[in-house]
Amino acid sequence: MNRRTMLVGAGALVVAAGAGVAGWRSAVGSMAQYEAFTARLHGQLTTDLEAVVRYATLAANSHNTQPWRFRLEGQAIEIRPDFRRRTPIVDPDDHHLYVSLGCAAANLALAAAATGRPGEASLTADGDGVRYDYVMGAPKVDPLVDAISKRQSTRAEYDGRAVPAADLVEVERTAAIPGVGLALVTDRTRMIKVRDTVLAGNEDQMNDPAFVRELKQWIRFNPRSAMARGDGLFSAASGNPVLPTGLGRIAFDRLFNVAQENQNYARQIDSSAGVAIFFGERPDHDHWIRVGQACQRFALAATGLGLKIAFINQPIEVARLRADLAAIVGETRRPDLVMRFGYGPILPFSPRRPVASVIG
Repeated sequence: MNRRTMLVGAGALVVAAGAGVAGWRSAVGSMAQYEAFTARLHGQLTTDLEAVVRYATLAANSHNTQPWRFRLEGQAIEIRPDFRRRTPIVDPDDHHLYVSLGCAAANLALAAAATGRPGEASLTADGDGVRYDYVMGAPKVDPLVDAISKRQSTRAEYDGRAVPAADLVEVERTAAIPGVGLALVTDRTRMIKVRDTVLAGNEDQMNDPAFVRELKQWIRFNPRSAMARGDGLFSAASGNPVLPTGLGRIAFDRLFNVAQENQNYARQIDSSAGVAIFFGERPDHDHWIRVGQACQRFALAATGLGLKIAFINQPIEVARLRADLAAIVGETRRPDLVMRFGYGPILPFSPRRPVASVIG
């Protein structure tokens, strides 16, 4: 859910590598093909269960690992963790993994109700996933459903415009979930403090070789790789150039550095209208899932209002900074997610795996 950008001198690297145009296109693939690929993923919601699951998988998730599996059992759908897709360095206690399940559960409930399957989501009996039990009934279309296929984490600079107070009230109301607190920060004094904790966390992470190695494993440097894998952090989705995989890894090693990344994050946060910080009542699977549901509903409501969002979770992931972040909004509970929001550009969507690969 929290991602990094990478600015690379693509032109100079291409010349150095001696890559021809035909070889380049063969290595990276076509953005037109990629856009057709994501258009199918984000296509219209139909009434079959596979389409409901497809809409669930469009939820936000950490590193775009998509750490979930769906089980279809009678008139119930379960979302279970896929621990093969853990990120143990950035997420050692699987906090982000369970938040990701909650994000998917929010989408699932909306999509299922819209296709005539109203029901209730609850924690599974073993406390390790989400179960959605439904009955067949009349479709219940929530305005948030339309936003599912449009929501994206937009890792770019925004235009700095303030969000109308009524819209802030609406996103806060939509995100209200029992057991989850939400603090909205829109004044510049506190936003600067949030920014400083993000930069401190980013520096800690980028000075950790294990973190950098793990992050690099999930970067997809070109459309071909993103479509083939169906997961990970696609460079173009952050507004960065596409490169052949081998060249992208070289560029990452040589040009990915603390100073540049901190400058990027500072500009992005300073250009945002505000920051949302989510707090679960307790640090357990149940409340992490609830935080994910609240976060996803916030993001969908924001999308419906023309806003963009992006995660800036470094002070969540670096444990020593959690209390500092919480203190900015007068909290003592562990903060679970940090998200900036504002008005910004449309970027390419992140990839998703085929529905068939996540069911079973």
